Amino acid sequence: MRASIALALGVGLLASTALVSTALAQSDKDLKPGDWPRYARDLGGTHYSPLNQITAANVGKLQTAWSFKVRPEGGGSIVSSATPIVVDGVLYLPVGNAVVAMDGATGRELWRHPVTGGLARRLVTYWPGDKDHAPRIFYSNGKAISALDAKSGQPVTSFGDNGEILLDVPYNSPPTVYRNVLAIGANVAEDPVGPAGDSRAFDAITGKKLWQFHTVPQPGEAGHDSWLDDGWKGRSGANVWNWWMTVDDKTGTLFMPVGGPSPNYDGSGRPGPNLFGNSVVAVDAETGKLKWWFQTIHHDLWDSDLPAPPTLYDAKVGGKTVHALSATGKTGLMYILDRDTGKPVFGVDEKPVAKGDVPGEWYSPTQPIPVKPAPVSRKTWTPADVVTADDTTPEHAAACRKLMQDYGGTFFNSGAFTPYFMHTDGGPLKASINLPMNGGSLWGGTAVDPRNGMLFINSSEGGSIGYMEKRKPGVNYGRGDEHSTQTYDRANLSGPGAYQSFSASIKDASGKTVNMPCIKPPWGRLIAINGNTGDVAWQIPLGVSENLPAGKQNTGLYNGNGSPIVTASGLLFIGATADKRFRAFNAKSGKELWETKLDYPAEDTPITYTGKDGRQYVAVVAAGPGGPRLPNGRPANAESLVVFALPK
Repeated sequence: MRASIALALGVGLLASTALVSTALAQSDKDLKPGDWPRYARDLGGTHYSPLNQITAANVGKLQTAWSFKVRPEGGGSIVSSATPIVVDGVLYLPVGNAVVAMDGATGRELWRHPVTGGLARRLVTYWPGDKDHAPRIFYSNGKAISALDAKSGQPVTSFGDNGEILLDVPYNSPPTVYRNVLAIGANVAEDPVGPAGDSRAFDAITGKKLWQFHTVPQPGEAGHDSWLDDGWKGRSGANVWNWWMTVDDKTGTLFMPVGGPSPNYDGSGRPGPNLFGNSVVAVDAETGKLKWWFQTIHHDLWDSDLPAPPTLYDAKVGGKTVHALSATGKTGLMYILDRDTGKPVFGVDEKPVAKGDVPGEWYSPTQPIPVKPAPVSRKTWTPADVVTADDTTPEHAAACRKLMQDYGGTFFNSGAFTPYFMHTDGGPLKASINLPMNGGSLWGGTAVDPRNGMLFINSSEGGSIGYMEKRKPGVNYGRGDEHSTQTYDRANLSGPGAYQSFSASIKDASGKTVNMPCIKPPWGRLIAINGNTGDVAWQIPLGVSENLPAGKQNTGLYNGNGSPIVTASGLLFIGATADKRFRAFNAKSGKELWETKLDYPAEDTPITYTGKDGRQYVAVVAAGPGGPRLPNGRPANAESLVVFALPK
């Protein structure tokens, strides 16, 4: 069987699919300036707030207004940090075993709904209701989507089966709400064969299923011929695992960031480009009908998902308005596309890439590389990029060079999409290094100021080293998959597993063990890109390494678990880094204007809103290990919501 490679590479557009009339009601048209009702505030995922009470002139006066201990030290199970939403001054927050509503100005608890059968993580979503139905809060415990009355916190028993709809395939996050549509992704295991990663949608009033989109195209569907040798059959993965999606409320288009097909590193059983893996997929939000797609990786062999949905904005290009979107992911590349067609705004080249030697593997001869913008994280490596004593410390530099010597003195790198090579026990070692490691940009996504098209993104640096080997029976390769049926998997000198970072652990002056990347700093950056031209406006290191000597601490840090927000007063707020700082920057210049140190890292996206008292607040969740360990030996997390405001 031969695939139509022209179909699978780059943009696919169904010309017969008419765009929804722009006369449709816009779900964001009634969005109040002081509300933050979604993860990224609006349907377009801009992370932008029109509030301007806090300015560059007074941001230095911010102080803690109130805080809420989500989970005390040493107590409860470990759940990921969450991002609250705010509507009409009421703040809603999932806290694992409950969903809580609070007064956004004081933190006073208004109601608490216990969650059973699983945990409510990351986010809840809000449906504004209609003339016959009161507003609702939706959450997921992983197995079901549940509806609560937004005012009382009581289950809405008319939704689904007594207030919930059971899911045939798990999804650990709440639905994306557009009009009366609840859109969800899927959380599937990383085994080659298993449940489909299809996206689904339900009615917000009744819970009735509206549509299901095949993320691995079935026979007769567009993209099906990008799977050779029946590799599509029973294929798992290719799922939207993120907890939010974006929607163009003028055209009714839902944009899905689809991750890679399973398994992550062995594609020998799925030859071909593998649509819709690693693609931005645009569908009609109300019907699920395909409009277009753009694939960012053909035949993913790196687990380089699109973790964040695209950010929507209008660009001014050559004197014309372009309905644009910005899509970023673990590769550290940013794709700026026309969101009506999926075509690149500033060009994308299909560039030849290196080929590996894993038996039976299918290697794409080219991969899509944007002409603009430049990568938001480094893609190439040479031995000259290894840290020196002048960069960090003699001990760290020596440990990094020893690690390199353990791998034979160097690594293979061919730039973007460097392949991994086969290794057999006792045979010669050829390890590859891929940059970035664990994502240039992760699930928080990009912020944009819709007034001027300036894009703001935080990115992380580092190297991932390893090789491929034939799987050993009964061995866990890092994902609890010792019974997987795949043939090959990634490994490294530390043992079987997903990856080994090119980093080294040393003791700092206090005797604490710290792990630092072995490539030269910066290890994390905050970047502004002109979305009208694709040019970088400014970039700065984000985060400090306090364990290093004075004068060497401005290294930037890994920051993959959070993202920036931008306000009408020209401020950027971001946590994201492990140095426990929460910071504000001048959006025009990148100059730091304010910072505060929290008890734990603010490793999620902040929000800003207006309380019932008329004051502007900025809130972020900070989480980290603290207190005694849990019975299973893992450190117990402490987690707090911290809220800031100007003095009264």
